[in-house]
Amino acid sequence: MTRPCRIAVPALLAPSPALAHAAERMVILALPTGRYMLGAALAVALTALAGLLAPRLPGPRPVALARVPALPRHAGSWAAAIAALGLVAIGVLGPRDPLGNLLSLTVWTFLAVGLALASMALGNLWAAIDPWSGPATLLRRRLGLTGSVGLARLGHLPAIVGLFGLAWFEIVAPAPDDPAVLARVVLGYWLLYLALATAEGPAWLATGEALSLWFGFVARIAPLWRRPADGRLMLGPPGAQILAMPPLGPGAIGFVTLMLAAVGFDGLRATFWWLGRIGVNPLEFPGRSAVVGVNTLGLAAAWALTAASILGAVALGRRLAPAPGRFRDEAGPALLAFLPIAAGYHAAHCLVALLGNGQYLVAALDDPLGRGWSLLGLPHHWVSFGFASDPASVAAIWNAQFALILGAHLLAVLLGLRLAGPRPRLAHLPMTALMVAYTVFGLWLLSAATGT
Repeated sequence: MTRPCRIAVPALLAPSPALAHAAERMVILALPTGRYMLGAALAVALTALAGLLAPRLPGPRPVALARVPALPRHAGSWAAAIAALGLVAIGVLGPRDPLGNLLSLTVWTFLAVGLALASMALGNLWAAIDPWSGPATLLRRRLGLTGSVGLARLGHLPAIVGLFGLAWFEIVAPAPDDPAVLARVVLGYWLLYLALATAEGPAWLATGEALSLWFGFVARIAPLWRRPADGRLMLGPPGAQILAMPPLGPGAIGFVTLMLAAVGFDGLRATFWWLGRIGVNPLEFPGRSAVVGVNTLGLAAAWALTAASILGAVALGRRLAPAPGRFRDEAGPALLAFLPIAAGYHAAHCLVALLGNGQYLVAALDDPLGRGWSLLGLPHHWVSFGFASDPASVAAIWNAQFALILGAHLLAVLLGLRLAGPRPRLAHLPMTALMVAYTVFGLWLLSAATGT
């Protein structure tokens, strides 16, 4: 789910997009990104220091706005299911070019980028349009099913398996953008979870299905959201919902660390640094098929390292300042503070793809089957990458990415201090150092030279 949106890779074979992509990367490499990293590191460290010295951090006070009526029961789910099946058909029958096929653009641009960013601002929009609840409810009624088959006892494990599979397909698989391949994967994934939701009940999806859990987590930073209990539209500081969440259990910790690892490795795998480590010449990239094995190991290693670094920081803090209670009682709240980092880096990482591939998505809506239609009346050469070759535009994009990364880490620091409760200042030192390191790493990934 956390994609740097490599759907643009096929476009690099065309002269114009390739030139635009190169110009954007060259401009970023010419910017004083080292100063940005140093400034961001100091900002995160000073924010943590100020929070530790403050007598008491103010708590968020969300306010209730107007009541927002819910959609008719399962209407969004049925619409999404019908749309998904229609997109699968377009994947098979439509253009072979991923940048011209509505299935590829919907999955990797609308869903992974557009809907994700909208959910970070407006709350969990996926919950209203998941493509399984409506069909599963009807199937359970027709089959006379009322109980469950015990999937809930597995906790978040099915979602972890699903997220790793989706991340592997997006980051490692040879052809995740190929419309025919993607059509088979989308159809198989939809049928699998339709069967599981029918057997267990649609409510299980919120904890057992990867996309539902992923959207539910990243939407927690939204300053605007609808409260399901009474339908009230709530307005509050970003992260207010996170402070109201219960501590994460072991399964949820595994899922959140995988979220962080997937988006981090997705950026790392294309850098000159990583390609040099695995013995690949960045200027003569042999293709994704040649690095499937090593990138699979890299994804797994990134997950292990991410989990070890965060849990290790919690353990070291407890060693520096011994605390009563169990380790898991402190690790659960600590991992909540990393939700803004996962969301913020995903937003920053996909910003350029939204500006570029978003245009291809609109163009595909203009001619969904590649038959020369013009349903929206767009000119033939409507897509433009002028922003990627203009130094001022690229600098503005970099500044926006910088603001997203820094803002996410500052929010994570403040949430971490509040979630940790009253603890000696020394206990926060390892986690603060880790937050600073994550800030620098995230900015480095966005500014490093890439070879694929």
